[in-house]
Amino acid sequence: MFITMGVGLFTSRIVLRALGVSDFGIYNVVGGIVVLFSFLNSAMSTATQRFLNFELGRNDLKETSRVFSVSMTTHLLIAFILLILGETIGLWFLNAEMNIPSDRIIAANWVYQFSIFTFCANIIRVPYNATIIAYERMNFYAYLSIIEVILKLLIVYILLIYSFDKLIFYSLLIFVVTVLVSAIYQIYCSKVFETAKYHLFWDKILFQKILSFSGWSMFGSLSSVGSQQGLNILLNIFGGVTVNAAVGIANQVTTNLYAFISNFQIAFNPQIVKLYAADEHERFMKLIFRSSKFSFYLMLVLSIPVIICLNFILKIWLGPVPEYTAIFCKLIIIFLMIDAISAPLWLSVQATGNIRNYQIIMSILIICNLPMDYLLLKFGYPFEFVWIVKIIINVITYIFRISYLKNKIEFPIIKYFKLVVFPAIVVTILAFPIPYFINTHLSSWEGLIITTCSSIVITVITVFFIGLDKREKTIAVIIFKDKINQLF
Repeated sequence: MFITMGVGLFTSRIVLRALGVSDFGIYNVVGGIVVLFSFLNSAMSTATQRFLNFELGRNDLKETSRVFSVSMTTHLLIAFILLILGETIGLWFLNAEMNIPSDRIIAANWVYQFSIFTFCANIIRVPYNATIIAYERMNFYAYLSIIEVILKLLIVYILLIYSFDKLIFYSLLIFVVTVLVSAIYQIYCSKVFETAKYHLFWDKILFQKILSFSGWSMFGSLSSVGSQQGLNILLNIFGGVTVNAAVGIANQVTTNLYAFISNFQIAFNPQIVKLYAADEHERFMKLIFRSSKFSFYLMLVLSIPVIICLNFILKIWLGPVPEYTAIFCKLIIIFLMIDAISAPLWLSVQATGNIRNYQIIMSILIICNLPMDYLLLKFGYPFEFVWIVKIIINVITYIFRISYLKNKIEFPIIKYFKLVVFPAIVVTILAFPIPYFINTHLSSWEGLIITTCSSIVITVITVFFIGLDKREKTIAVIIFKDKINQLF
């Protein structure tokens, strides 16, 4: 993840310079139209991961194989449906409603076509990706992630030495890399896992079970994607592609940060479902508590120096920085910190398989972002207010998740606040002031280096003494000693 983050941030800088602010904004918003149709795929992806994990938790390899084949057939159908939607509704919206400079509308259409095909390739990859995670082959997952990011680094080099329309050429190369990586997933899974060999067949009952789960997941996926990409479109309508460029850069920074947490969560996702399937309630609860804490602490360690030193980081990373980029970054980081601590709660709901009422209420809460954002922008409020609204609604959805689990699986709310939420708040309050004070008295590289080092040390110490329970401290000490012994 350190390799992918470093290369990702470097390539983002070069891509922005190569494309320019306007074309970078076009790529961000046009790709967003395609993502609007991803709610179907997100729902099926969640269902595929859940059912594979559940059947492996029961050690039923035959049913695991059947789940994979039905999921693969379904994803092929989804790719076809989204291709039709993209070439009709999406294409009309791009040309009729989007605020694209007239001299770049042809390039925007090329970008749109490559984005659709890239997205379809990602859809077909989902069952293979889910299989690797279900079997917890994190080494292959890590190596392929590094290969993918190196290929994207190669794209940047090609972008600099060739004089084609860089926006179109960049979209084409991203598509090629996506197809190549998807092919590697397919070859690896079919050779290593017996359960990942695709057979064309149809099991109506199994399909209905997966479809029932994914149908309710679709509410959450549609609301989440609609809220995210709808906001991007609203910002385009009220602010133009320059604001979209600021959002794109902010997303590059925050996506690289949250990738650490996402990969950490990928490691425990299968275990949550498997423990529930095996009816190990006590271990199930402990894993939820610990994964919530550790997700938040990891995000905190990474976020504090970025928030404090963000202006300097953006300056050395990008040079000229589009307006609103810094404030967008900071607010999105706060939003993702709430996501980090609450994600294991959603995964525990997913493990139960009974998600209808949860998804209905969550979808209503999340989609409330859009009308509120529209009103704020319509009445002339600053663009950053839309992210403040998203943060407030994210806090509300977090509270709802906790109360929902109380009724569904007898979730111990008081214990959760005592062992997870309260320590997280205290650690955050104590870890922030000293690095902030240091940074106010230093500048440039000296300030960045000292602030980052002091922030990491202070946050880790605070987490150890306040954020961990007695057993977790003991485990942390043992791991630390083992690492020291390995080095010397």
